[in-house]
Amino acid sequence: MTDDTRAQDSPPPDDGSMYEEKKGFLPCVSRRQFLFMGAVAVSLVALERVIPGRILYAQAADFDRQRIGSLRDLEVGVPVAFNYPYEHPNALNNLIKLGAPGGGGIGPDNDVVAFNTICPHMGFPLSGTYKPDHQVMGPCGWHLSTYDLTHHGIVISGHATQGLPQITLEMDGDDIYATGVQALLFGFADNDEDPT
Repeated sequence: MTDDTRAQDSPPPDDGSMYEEKKGFLPCVSRRQFLFMGAVAVSLVALERVIPGRILYAQAADFDRQRIGSLRDLEVGVPVAFNYPYEHPNALNNLIKLGAPGGGGIGPDNDVVAFNTICPHMGFPLSGTYKPDHQVMGPCGWHLSTYDLTHHGIVISGHATQGLPQITLEMDGDDIYATGVQALLFGFADNDEDPT
């Protein structure tokens, strides 16, 4: 309200938000103040996890280190099957040299990756569906979900709502080791519980 539009007999604001006659009541909040306070509250909630000095990592389950192959034995586009972290049908994985840099890749060209071969949508086995020309796995035989292995196994088509679980890898000389699993394996309530 400006001086021109204020009624002649209304008292001037005492502190900009409350009239003298309203003392004892909660102060009035202007629309501008309300919007500003709302924006501050939303910003604080949104920035809760972006605190200086705090680094966020992909959620992963760490397991015992297991040798799964060697770099010299891998051929570009030829998957090597291995079980990790358990000897269980849903823990079947592929170690693949993509021939192109991949998210989470290791080796001199960052092109060696490993992924679980069970579709996270409904559990269809994806073994044998790797397409080396496009570095994708799939399509799933049930709902045609296809996954891009150069981008951490994200879904690029189909009904799945999450990417393939990626196996974290380390190199020691020429040897390749599996050290953990990023994402929940299909059929497991918890990756840490041994199903065998």
